[in-house]
Amino acid sequence: AFARALALEPDNPAILTGQAVFLRGQGRFRDAVLACDAAIRAWPGYADAWLERGSILAAGGSPAARDSFLRAAELAPDMAAAHAGLAALAARIGQTDEVRARAARALALDPANAIAASALASAELETGDPAAARALLEPVVARLPQPSPDRSLALGLLGDACHRLGRFDEAYRAYARCKDDFAAVNAPAAAGRLTHREFVEAIHTGLAALPDAAWDAPGEAPVEAPPRHLFLIGYPRSGTTLLENVLASLPGVAALEERPTLAAADQAFLSGDPAGIARGLAQFAALDGAGLAGYRKAYWGKVRESGIGADTVCFVDMDPLKGTRLPLIARLFPQARILIMRRDPRDVVWSCFRTNFAMSSGTLDFTSLERAARHYDALMRLTELALERLPLQVHEVHYHRLVQDFDATTQALCAFAGLEWSEAMRRFDRTAQARGVSTASVGQVRRGLYDGTRQWEPYAR
Repeated sequence: AFARALALEPDNPAILTGQAVFLRGQGRFRDAVLACDAAIRAWPGYADAWLERGSILAAGGSPAARDSFLRAAELAPDMAAAHAGLAALAARIGQTDEVRARAARALALDPANAIAASALASAELETGDPAAARALLEPVVARLPQPSPDRSLALGLLGDACHRLGRFDEAYRAYARCKDDFAAVNAPAAAGRLTHREFVEAIHTGLAALPDAAWDAPGEAPVEAPPRHLFLIGYPRSGTTLLENVLASLPGVAALEERPTLAAADQAFLSGDPAGIARGLAQFAALDGAGLAGYRKAYWGKVRESGIGADTVCFVDMDPLKGTRLPLIARLFPQARILIMRRDPRDVVWSCFRTNFAMSSGTLDFTSLERAARHYDALMRLTELALERLPLQVHEVHYHRLVQDFDATTQALCAFAGLEWSEAMRRFDRTAQARGVSTASVGQVRRGLYDGTRQWEPYAR
C-alpha cells in the first residue's frame, strides 16, 4: 500500500512518515530513518517526520535522537510526544531536572502520555523515591488495556519500583507482564525466521563438523589498522559495557559498542537456515589468503565509517554476542586478542529478563527466564567449543573480581592486551558520560564502580 501511495505521490511527507512508522514496527530502523529523511527533504518543516525520526533513533539507542526531538518541538511547541521523547532520553542518562521539565510540559499538553509518565517515574527512581514512581506507573498500566511498547516500558519500570520497595513477588509479576507485552508486540515481525538461539546452535553444529585444521589462518595481509585489536565478548548484562568504558579511558584506545562490523562476512557465510549456515562455515574455512582479504577490508571499512580515527593505538570491538563470530575472527584476525567477560549466570539471566531492551535479533530470547537460560546455555556451549577448537588468544575477566579488586584485575588485563595501565581507568564513569552509551547498561556505568553481584537472590524461588 505504501509503495502504491508513493508511486502516486513520491514526495508526500505524510506517506513517507507513515512508511517510517511501519518500518520501525518491523525493526527495520535504517530503512525507517531513510524514509524520514526523504520526508524532511520534501518538507523540512514537517514536525511529524522529525518526531518519528527521533523515535526511530531512540528505539535504536542512538543519542542523536535528541536533535530530532528538539527540532520537532521547535516546529510544533504543542506536540506532547516531542517533549515526552526528550524526557525519556534525559531519563536514560540521569538528567532528572530535564526529565521533570520536559515531562511536565508533555503531561500538561497530554495528561495521558505514557512516555512522559514513565520518564517521570524513572526520575523518581533515580532520586530514590520508588513509592512515587509506583504511584505514577500503576495508573498508566491500568489505562492501557492491550500490549504495547508504552505498556511494556511502564511495566518494566513498575517492576523496578516494586524491587526497590522490597516487594519482590509484585516485581516479578510486573517484569513477566513487561516481557509478555514485548513478545506480543515484536514476535510477529520475527515469525518465520530463526530465533537467535537457533542461529547460535546452527553455528555450533557447523563448527563441530569441521576439523581443527580448517581454522589454520593464512597470515594477515597488511591493512590500515590500529596496532592492537581487541574483541570484547561475553553475554548481555555480563559487564561488557563496563569493561569497554574502562578500556576506553586509556589514551589512544577507541571502542565501538555492538556494531555490525562483520556484516559482509555474516551475509556471505552465516545466513539462511541451519544447513545453509553449516555450509557457509565450511566455505569460509576453505578461503585462502586472497579470499579472506576482502572480508578484512570490509570489516575495517565499517570501523572507519563509525568514526574510529587513524591515530588509534588500540581498537576495541565490543559486542557481547560476537562470541557467535569466533570462527570468523579466528581466521580473519589471528593477531587479535579476545576478552571474555564472565559473570554469575544467575545474575546474567535474571538481568536479561528484567531489563527493557530495544528489539534486536536476540532480545526475544529474553522474554522468559527459561528462554533466557536456554539461550545463555547455547552461547556458552558455542563459546567453550570455540575456545577448544580455534587458535585464539583469550583472556577472561570475571565481573566479581573486576568490581571487588579493580586495580589488580585491570592490570592483568592490560598486561594481556599490551597496554600501559593508568589510574585513568578508574574514571570510566566520566568516560561513559563523555562518549555516550547506547546499551541498556547506561544507567549502571555512569554511576561508577559498584558491586552488582547476587542480584538474583531475592528471586531465587
